[in-house]
Amino acid sequence: MESPSKLSSTETASFLTQNKKALKKERRRKKLKDIAQSWELYIFLLPAFLYFVIFHYIPLYGLLIAFKDYVPTLGVWGSPWVGFEWFTQFFHSYYFWDLIRNTIEISLYSLVVGFPLPIILALAFNEIKDGFFKRGVQTVTYAPHFISLVVMVGMIIAFLSPQTGIINDFLGLFGIGPIAFMSEPGWFKTIFVFSDVWQGMGWGSIIYMAALSGIDPQLHEAATVDGASRWQRIWHINIPTLVPTMVILFILDMGGLLSVGFQKILLMQNDLNMDTSDVISTFVYRTGILDTQYSYSTAVGLFDAVINAALLVIVNQIARKRSQTSLW
Repeated sequence: MESPSKLSSTETASFLTQNKKALKKERRRKKLKDIAQSWELYIFLLPAFLYFVIFHYIPLYGLLIAFKDYVPTLGVWGSPWVGFEWFTQFFHSYYFWDLIRNTIEISLYSLVVGFPLPIILALAFNEIKDGFFKRGVQTVTYAPHFISLVVMVGMIIAFLSPQTGIINDFLGLFGIGPIAFMSEPGWFKTIFVFSDVWQGMGWGSIIYMAALSGIDPQLHEAATVDGASRWQRIWHINIPTLVPTMVILFILDMGGLLSVGFQKILLMQNDLNMDTSDVISTFVYRTGILDTQYSYSTAVGLFDAVINAALLVIVNQIARKRSQTSLW
């Protein structure tokens, strides 16, 4: 075959096309060979793959009812199309901004309070040298994670009861009258966020502890020899090691900004605190399940999912440019 430099433009294009096809064929053959060599790993992966396909991707066709006036007897395909009518109705509703405000306020409150505390706890655990004491403290901080959500909310209601709650009994020692925490809208966000942080802080620190365990001890030894204090070693060795993990978890948290803890909010919600506790997820549940407005609730849920996906992509792009760490 003649060299590309001696061929006409048409022949050169044909030559390059054949080369690309040959390269693609070679890559495909190599990929199939690698799969054949590691077939056991793909067998292990198959159940998880099927789970996501069956329970997460196939049901996505149901999103069509967000653009239809869904009638169960007619089915998804038989129901009439209405376009963006349900989205327009939601955007122009009197409760739209209240739902958005409550959802964002609770999410940002949880992020500001809950994101740094597991990091601080992991750094503190890393500095504890007494093995017995360290294991004991870790057990105490991890334990709330294993408490059932229903039991947790029951404990919160019991502790904050204005008649028999230990919190009001303690406040009474200082002459502060009983406070109906669960009935006053102003207290809802604080109770939700701090109880959530208390339950998940210890468990969330495990990821950061794993990252800290990968630090070479010689770095700390060299820093100590150079005269670095404990605080300096934490600031210049431990925290930079945690930054990639922090960035990844921050991206994931931002990707779920509008998806606050639906079950816990629903259990803590009542008619008196509805002004500050009603969020998009509880509204979707109430509208779709209780009021059987399937198309309307699906449209609201789809709006929520699209905003979360957009935030995930945007924050991921910013993180990749700023820190060279990202999900993709």
